[in-house]
Amino acid sequence: MESTVAQKLEAIHNLQLLDSKLDAIIKVRGALPEEVQDLEDEIAGYETRLEKFQSEIDSYEDEIKALKESIKDSEKLIKKYQEQQMNVRNNREYDAITKELELQDLEIQVAKKKITEAGYRIDSKKADLEELSAVKKDRQKDLDQKNSELTSIVTESESDEAKLKNDREKSLKKVDERLLKSYTKI
Repeated sequence: MESTVAQKLEAIHNLQLLDSKLDAIIKVRGALPEEVQDLEDEIAGYETRLEKFQSEIDSYEDEIKALKESIKDSEKLIKKYQEQQMNVRNNREYDAITKELELQDLEIQVAKKKITEAGYRIDSKKADLEELSAVKKDRQKDLDQKNSELTSIVTESESDEAKLKNDREKSLKKVDERLLKSYTKI
């Protein structure tokens, strides 16, 4: 059935009205969807940084374990060299063993210094971790609030939006394809 120009124009006018009402509903949401997305992205960044901090702390703790093992090895060597020192035959052997003892003693001192430094770095990273966790927690509260607001707005307008979309689909069927193409170009 061929519709008149007046009917076609009325159908396009109705389509325009429905689109305007849908735009008004979406406008009520404002920037909330973007804010929610930004907060989600920000929190994801915080989580990545927290994981990195924890990984660095674990790395420092592994370094401390390795250094403690190194100290134990050096202490074993010192005992071994002290026993050998009692059984030397000449001054050259005694001097060589004495130098080895001094070297192992220096190794222990260096390892202890590195353990102390790693401990300071762990403390620093833990402080950063706690600070960042607090910031993340605050931002999570903001996100929860914004999500709640958005959900409330969407819930309020959900039925109206669904009805308007349904009416829009019905209206689209009434509009001639050629008019629809020109309408979508506008």
